[in-house]
Amino acid sequence: MPDDMPDLLDTRAPKAWTTPLVSTVVTLQGAALALFFGGLSPMACDSCEGAQEDRFTRSFDSGWAVLCTGLVLALAVLVASWALPWHRRHAANRVLLAVTAPAVVLCAFIAFVALVDWP
Repeated sequence: MPDDMPDLLDTRAPKAWTTPLVSTVVTLQGAALALFFGGLSPMACDSCEGAQEDRFTRSFDSGWAVLCTGLVLALAVLVASWALPWHRRHAANRVLLAVTAPAVVLCAFIAFVALVDWP
């Protein structure tokens, strides 16, 4: 191969922005819903008293920490999908990161629901 011909993998991918864009829309909407339902969930124990309230509060605090950490991780993965160079060689990594971001939001919300000791 002559030196003046660019490597096919180093050429710019024509529509590299589409996958991160779709992932951004899905991830941000999912994160907003997770925060909304997570933020409303303390109302599930408004009428709780005594030991039940203490169990719920302790489990909610740990579940909320897991949810927030998961959402920050999803944001980091989403930013990484945008930050990859827009070359063909990074197309598979970009798609993998873009698919991982909403999956992390879903896993964080499922972990939150599982950790909280609901009344």
